Amino acid sequence: MTDELEDILDRAEQQSDEVPTLPAGTTARQALEMEMRGEIELTPRQHNAAKVLIEYQEPRLSAVAVGHMDGTSFAAALERCLARSAQVAQSPPKTLPAPVVGQTDTQLDHSKPFVLRRRNLR
Repeated sequence: MTDELEDILDRAEQQSDEVPTLPAGTTARQALEMEMRGEIELTPRQHNAAKVLIEYQEPRLSAVAVGHMDGTSFAAALERCLARSAQVAQSPPKTLPAPVVGQTDTQLDHSKPFVLRRRNLR
């Protein structure tokens, strides 16, 4: 019984010492795909590292807008936009008219105290 136990412990030590090595140039996605197919068995540390590295090795998919330019290129549309913004920058800024102090300020009755009715809705 002790011989069998020693053999099992020896095999467990050999398996724990063997860290699966991946071929050079293998990406994280390829390593995880190889593990899914059963070609290799990654250690938990390698598996977690591969999951984190995927975000850095491959771009994230996102929505992309597609526009139709009526036969003109993006560069031509960009040039037109830059010309418009340069034209706006050269024109003088519009000024607002000065506020007119009129009859409304003098018509207010300032003799009564201003009463602020608060509702405490606590």
